[in-house]
Amino acid sequence: MILPITLTIAAALAITNIWLAIRIVRLRMQDKTLIGTGGAALLETRMRAQANLVEYAPFFLILLALLELAGAATTWLWIAGVAFVLARLAHPIGMDRGGTNPLRGGGAVATWVLLLLMSGWALATAYAARPAGGAVIAEPLDVRA
Repeated sequence: MILPITLTIAAALAITNIWLAIRIVRLRMQDKTLIGTGGAALLETRMRAQANLVEYAPFFLILLALLELAGAATTWLWIAGVAFVLARLAHPIGMDRGGTNPLRGGGAVATWVLLLLMSGWALATAYAARPAGGAVIAEPLDVRA
């Protein structure tokens, strides 16, 4: 089974992660800092921005894939996926600006809101398929094909 939404969003996030890594490597080469930050505030900020993506993206992608497998509305999955990618692009750009600013704050808040919405959607999907007695209504997925 191919999950086109999840595959597309995962690819976009992987490209975002490479972009974030390139920004770090450029500073490391410029400052000749191979390990750690060498006290460079911008390098620390960029390392933290990449780590932040790596902390949140897996949870989002797991939820996205499972909802897509469960047959959730594709339009809403696309909207959530694109919004997540945009939030994850805005956040590191905002972090480079320093202090609090709309890109950093908006990216962080959008990430949290999207994860909460996807979590709620996943729980609703999981328990909508169960009657009060707890038996699963849906037929098992035939993965032999």
